[in-house]
Amino acid sequence: MEKLDQIDRAILRALQRDASVSQRDLAEQVGMSQNACWRRLKALQDSGVIKGQTIRLDAKAVGLGLTVFVMIRTRHHSQAWLESFRKEVSAIQNVVDFYRIAGDYDYMLKVVAEDMNDFDRVYQRLIARLDLDTVTSLITMEQIADNRDWPV
Repeated sequence: MEKLDQIDRAILRALQRDASVSQRDLAEQVGMSQNACWRRLKALQDSGVIKGQTIRLDAKAVGLGLTVFVMIRTRHHSQAWLESFRKEVSAIQNVVDFYRIAGDYDYMLKVVAEDMNDFDRVYQRLIARLDLDTVTSLITMEQIADNRDWPV
């Protein structure tokens, strides 16, 4: 899409609140006919602005009460090493977010785990399979805001 207008943004805000909303209710919320709203929604999907629909889970309710941010510094920066690193990290289900970053560290991972022992298994897998320079783990104490809607 070239540019999102106010109607597109209203559709996206509504869907972030509740992606299961019916097309009729969505159209009503954004002040459009159902057909016109469907065409906008289809265009947002076709252009890749909307990448799919998911549900949000309560981590504690599904037994994942520990969240850890893992900061990684590496000695390697080749394309081959990066592909191997991405493959290894992406295969770890507990890693729910994974970023290459600028600053003192090269990568940041968000890891969810049942408890410290479960996180230690993730940590041991990381350091056993990958040649890393520094790994720092930041254990969260309280979730204040998580998975907030994007400001569109």
